[in-house]
Amino acid sequence: MAGLSAQRSTILAMTQRHLRAQQRVQAMVARDQPLPEILQAICRLVEAQAPGALSTIMLASRDQRRLDRVFSISLPEAYLEAVRGVPVDPAAGACGRAAYTRNFVVCRDLVGDPLWRGFQRITAAHGLRACWSYPVIASDGRLLGTFATYYREPGEPCPDDRRRIVEAAELVALAVEREQNRQALHESEQRYRSLFAYHPDAVFSLDLEGHFLTANAACSELTGYPLKRLIGMHFGSLIDPADQQRIEQRFHAAGKGEAFRYSLEVKRRDGQSVFVDLTNLPIIVDERVIGLYGIAKDMTERHQRETELRILQRSVEASINGVVIADAREPEMPLIYVNESFERITGYRRDEVLGRSCRLLQGRETDPEAVQQLRDALAQRREVNVTLLNYRKDGTPFWNNLFLAPVRNGVGVVTHFVGVQNDISERKAYEAKLAFHASHDALTGLANRSLFEDHLIHDVQLAKRHGGRLAVLFVDLDDFKPINDSLGHEIGDQVLIQVAQRLGGELSPGDTLARFGGDEFVALLPELNHEDDALALAERLLVCIARPYRVQEHELYLSASVGVAFLREGLANPVELIQQADMAMYRAKQKGRNAWQCFTGEINDEVSSRMALRNDLQEAIEAGSFELHYQPLLNADDGSVAGFEALVRWKHPQRGYLSPGLFIPLAEDTGQIVPISEWVLRQACRDMCRLDAAGLGRYRVSVNLSPLQFHRPHFLANLQLALEETGLAPDGLELELTEGILMNDTDAAIETLRALREMGVEVSIDDFGTGYSSLSYLKQLPIGKIKIDRSFIRDVTTNPHDSAIVQGIISMAHHLGLKVVAEGIEEARQSDYLAAHGCDVFQGFHFARPMPLERLTTYLVESHGAGTVANRGPDPVKGARVSVDR
Repeated sequence: MAGLSAQRSTILAMTQRHLRAQQRVQAMVARDQPLPEILQAICRLVEAQAPGALSTIMLASRDQRRLDRVFSISLPEAYLEAVRGVPVDPAAGACGRAAYTRNFVVCRDLVGDPLWRGFQRITAAHGLRACWSYPVIASDGRLLGTFATYYREPGEPCPDDRRRIVEAAELVALAVEREQNRQALHESEQRYRSLFAYHPDAVFSLDLEGHFLTANAACSELTGYPLKRLIGMHFGSLIDPADQQRIEQRFHAAGKGEAFRYSLEVKRRDGQSVFVDLTNLPIIVDERVIGLYGIAKDMTERHQRETELRILQRSVEASINGVVIADAREPEMPLIYVNESFERITGYRRDEVLGRSCRLLQGRETDPEAVQQLRDALAQRREVNVTLLNYRKDGTPFWNNLFLAPVRNGVGVVTHFVGVQNDISERKAYEAKLAFHASHDALTGLANRSLFEDHLIHDVQLAKRHGGRLAVLFVDLDDFKPINDSLGHEIGDQVLIQVAQRLGGELSPGDTLARFGGDEFVALLPELNHEDDALALAERLLVCIARPYRVQEHELYLSASVGVAFLREGLANPVELIQQADMAMYRAKQKGRNAWQCFTGEINDEVSSRMALRNDLQEAIEAGSFELHYQPLLNADDGSVAGFEALVRWKHPQRGYLSPGLFIPLAEDTGQIVPISEWVLRQACRDMCRLDAAGLGRYRVSVNLSPLQFHRPHFLANLQLALEETGLAPDGLELELTEGILMNDTDAAIETLRALREMGVEVSIDDFGTGYSSLSYLKQLPIGKIKIDRSFIRDVTTNPHDSAIVQGIISMAHHLGLKVVAEGIEEARQSDYLAAHGCDVFQGFHFARPMPLERLTTYLVESHGAGTVANRGPDPVKGARVSVDR
């Protein structure tokens, strides 16, 4: 018994020594002792428990393909050097195999062991016979290395041996990971300090109150304050008092976790002003904003240059001649300035030409020799005076007498060119008038066949030389002869003139439109980017021709057939393209007229799909296969329901629900939008009447009108009939239209709007800010509200330009007595911003998604229960919008 007790005491003492040794190793790890010392201590720990064991630790390379570092306290350096760099491979010894397989590898006798080929001489030289190795794996699964014990006699590990090796490998993993994390943290800190200290721009941090916490040398240089003085200062002390409020708003927004970039003026210590571009970034720790980073770039020099440029601009704005400045340092010499006279002469707005080359004014009639003379002068950096035939934005030509002079910097390098243009079109007009009739149709003023063929031969040669695309469209009116026969040639000629005008309006400035006689028109498209562009043009021509013609007291309707021929390899004579397009046109007539057809007969998948969709859409119109979904609109002041936007939906029998963005534009192009809009109008009116009958309140229905529907001659009569059929009172209807409706026949459009107001129907402007109509008409329009386009709402809290536009629209609308609706609100901060700036009505996914009428009824019942909707009975009708273009 005494012997057994002594044995137990010995085991207990050994265990305690082992635990203390492990604790010492763990303490070394915690105190970040050097890694080699820790690894040697682990080897010493294992060898103390396993007499005869020779421990080694091998660490993996960064790419984990080799074991390139070796640590041991017992094995000689010669052996360690021999095995250093052993590959991670299943046939590379015990350690290479353990690292590869990530399992315990036991090599009982190294003599004759196939794993040790190539190493048996060195192991024999050092008297090594057995090796047991275990992989060292990181907590994230990465290979860190291996832990192994060698013995001078053959043998296999017992369970205690295996346990010791596994425990040692875990200690090694702990130490190596700790060392790697410490090094990564140290490297990260060095990178941050380098970025902060050596950044050429001012970099600083502020607390949430706005006091400087840190700043780099560039920040000190920018402000003029030494770093010791700068730390603790309030950021507001550097800002002009007049700018305090704007900057505080930015600062508080960034304090909520948003990043902002803006410009401001900073007052230096010496009183001078510095213009900077400032970026504020939140400092977030544990998901909490604790301060702000700032990066300020000195933009003073650039601001001065812009000021000088503005002075120069004012000095030439009053010139009656066009003045342009081009950047000679850029390959394309883009325009950086044009004056008002340039806009007047060319028809281009400044934002349309800045950044582009003056070549945009050139066209096919521009003299190549004059252009070459101009190019030579530009290349040689010298003055030049040339006369060019240029083209305005609308395609009309004008003669431009251009004087161009270089501008040199202080060292004589040409940096810019200044050009002065003088419109001498009147002088050239008389000369051109004499030659005009020889090459143009007397009735329409279009090119005749001779001129068209000249252009065709020239453009085909260019297209072949440069590998370009070219197409010819042959347009023949359907059943035009009865107009001449029944109404006379005078009426027919007026129709042909209108057809020529409509066709010309659809073509690009570089295209050629000709009349071959009778009711045949031919278009030449020499600069196609894609063949689909020509097919899309053919579709548009069918639509524009199909619009009604008003001649004297007559209202006439026409359609056309269009043939399309593309330039292909092997074309012998360019004039053959006219014949091919003519043949394709006849095949279009065979298809039923009011259609187009390619000569090749090959129509790409996209166009085929469009034609199929057009047919399916017509079937859906005839079958009434549409649905309406409603999205609530909320009053900004109290969050109550103000009405709904109804969105048209189409469930295709094979493809399921199609996006309105797919079929609505097609319907607009083909004229199918008219029956769709009429269905939407009646269905929405019926639905609003159902809501009223159910006791859920009266709501105003706003129907989005297409230009085709609005400009139809019987529009007002059809609208009155729809109200009578559905039983909806006129004050329960709101017609919403885009600014584009006012572009054609503006006076007539305004008269129609006034007639609607007299009927009691409300009118509003949709997608305000995206059209091109003159604001001068806005004050004349009998409308009740405008709707800000969602493209401005999306970034209203982050984009200063969008926010400025939105604020301007709201202010302008309210001064005109109009209400403002904001659509596309998806975030609370957007609604908060809009509410703060006086927007009247909100709409968007942030509040509710579109829903069918059944679900809308439930929504209103629940809203009644919550007290947010009141059945006002005879009170003024609430607003809802029906859209067919979303």
